[in-house]
Amino acid sequence: MNIEALISLAGYFILMLGIGLYAYKESTDDSSGYLLGGRKLGPAVGALSAGASDMSGWMLLGLPGAVYVSGLSSAWIAVGLTVGAFLNYLLVAPRLRVYTEVADDAITIPDYFEKRFNDTSRALRVLSAVVIIVFFTVYTSSGVVAGGKLFEASFGLDYRVGLFLTAGVVVAYTLFGGFLAVSLTDFVQGCIMFIALVLVPIVTIQVLGGFGETLSLLKDANPAYLSMFKAPDGMGGAQALSLIGTISLLSWGLGYFGQPHIIVRFMAIRSLKDVAVARNIGMAWMIVTVIGAVLVGLAGRAYVASDEGGIAAYLSEAGRGGIEAFDPETIFIVLSQILFHPFISGFLLAAILAAIMSTISSQLLVSSSSLTEDFYKIFLRRGASEKELVTVGRSSVLVVALVAIGLALDRSSNILTLVSNAWFGFGSAFGPVVLLSLFWKKMTRTGALLGMLTGAIVVLVWVYGPAGPHQDIAAIIPGFALATAAIFLGSMAFGSVDRPIAARHDEVAEAVANG
Repeated sequence: MNIEALISLAGYFILMLGIGLYAYKESTDDSSGYLLGGRKLGPAVGALSAGASDMSGWMLLGLPGAVYVSGLSSAWIAVGLTVGAFLNYLLVAPRLRVYTEVADDAITIPDYFEKRFNDTSRALRVLSAVVIIVFFTVYTSSGVVAGGKLFEASFGLDYRVGLFLTAGVVVAYTLFGGFLAVSLTDFVQGCIMFIALVLVPIVTIQVLGGFGETLSLLKDANPAYLSMFKAPDGMGGAQALSLIGTISLLSWGLGYFGQPHIIVRFMAIRSLKDVAVARNIGMAWMIVTVIGAVLVGLAGRAYVASDEGGIAAYLSEAGRGGIEAFDPETIFIVLSQILFHPFISGFLLAAILAAIMSTISSQLLVSSSSLTEDFYKIFLRRGASEKELVTVGRSSVLVVALVAIGLALDRSSNILTLVSNAWFGFGSAFGPVVLLSLFWKKMTRTGALLGMLTGAIVVLVWVYGPAGPHQDIAAIIPGFALATAAIFLGSMAFGSVDRPIAARHDEVAEAVANG
């Protein structure tokens, strides 16, 4: 790998550590400051932090790779996610920001569930915390694996060296700087991702001779690349996208309502008025970057069609075999290394690391907050000081990271399937509970418990149960629907809502309405 690219990447690592040091000096000595930034997040930082922690490597690797293979038919998932993100900002963000503060300053999602329903049994807190810790530990491991493989594929470094480099930098700034460091680094990483996803498709299209020539190359390869309703079949023909397939791709948007590492940003935004500003910034960022990712896949496919010899030569020199061994998910990496100066190439590779690291840091912090607030503070040290809780929070970041690294060291560990379905699991287990708890005054603790259990169990059975045609439907569709039904049935059949809970719900609704 060219030394210029390594210098560029080293500069990125130094910048992230510098932000972590700044956040450490600025951070407070209480758990709210460490885990939620004292609810002082500005709209721009909050919006880009939510976006960067959301997208991970999927934005620069997964989506371009899917579009490279299937053309615009793969863009339905991007449409679903964009609509889901907008509804998340519109429906969840304002009420959750107010509700978590009114509900005795809840600073974690499990904490909010417990205080929202006055759950003295602690069942809601424990169940939701267990789900978060288990899923996010494995989820974090997948990000560490991605970092290791990126260094291995792009820089020729040993897989484990890349793994420890990625994990080490993320753990350092997350452990010391807490939520403020995670949010500020996410903001910078979101800016890097934005620039990269604008720059790469524009330069590639220019190299191909312009937008018209790019479209001609795609049409010559297979007209189905430009259709949202047909996908290339690999033999020069096309296969129509089924209605069920389209709905399943769109259903990814439902998952947003239940992602702890995203909706916790809403809880930390400075004020209710800032939520609308954050929505505008966040959606503008997302629309541009999603379109950029789709164009990377399309332009990459056109580039390969126009210059297979050049791609083949690059792959051979990089020791990756011939064009037949090309991994579509590396199209962003390939274009960045072929078309750009090494300094710029290093910056573009840093964008992939930024996507990976922003998600890892968010997952580490949410897991740490659950271990600290939902286990240690409740069951081990009820009288713990704020300084002690911050120390425990930092220790929890390290513990979760070490477990994740341990899983990532074994490259034969079959964790990819679980990770790919974590989005559906969180969306089904938490999504309906979050939405209805914010909007339905008559929802009860029993309904919340039944909904959470139903959503999680349905997704697990759907994904890991006996194979069948039902699995053509995304697991979040039955999971979300049945969890919602369980909440309604459980709330109507068991228990009633206490007056203080109902009064607090009305107080939140009035505060949001008065904005």
